Amino acid sequence: MDLDEAFRNHKEKIVGKWVEYTLATYSSSGFFLREHDRFANPIGGNVREALARLFTLLARNAEVKEMMAPLEQLVSIRAVQEFSPSQAVSPLNAIKHITREVLAADKERKHLVQNLYDFEFAVDLAMLAAFDIYMTFRERLYKVRIDEIKTGSHLLTDSKCPSRMLSEDTKKVSVKVSSL
Repeated sequence: MDLDEAFRNHKEKIVGKWVEYTLATYSSSGFFLREHDRFANPIGGNVREALARLFTLLARNAEVKEMMAPLEQLVSIRAVQEFSPSQAVSPLNAIKHITREVLAADKERKHLVQNLYDFEFAVDLAMLAAFDIYMTFRERLYKVRIDEIKTGSHLLTDSKCPSRMLSEDTKKVSVKVSSL
């Protein structure tokens, strides 16, 4: 039995654990894990879809270019949330440990753990690409904030858009400084 067959046989279990690990990084992880309706839980739905597609690509040692769509799907969500860069991409690394754990638990496929070098290298390349994607999305977010401040459009909205929250944070800091 080869590694490709092991990946096919254990894909559902591996991806399931990977999704659980990734969704557990969110503060509302209980809801994200329980709710499987894509419309009621768009974050959970996107994470499930992106990780399933990504695992298939990683298992067949695809080129990084092919992984960009599911990586963007996953990282674009995490880039606009309160995750540091390392927190945003760290769930990608978990697939290496999860795969080793699942294969090691299977007596017939235990020996295949030694053959995971190419798979793990593909995961490392995907993580690097994910970091680049994260930084691109963060850069776009900051450009939007700067443009809103330059044009004054941040003053016209009462919504909780990122630039509005930035303005509120600035006021809080100035109040704290002036009270010293």
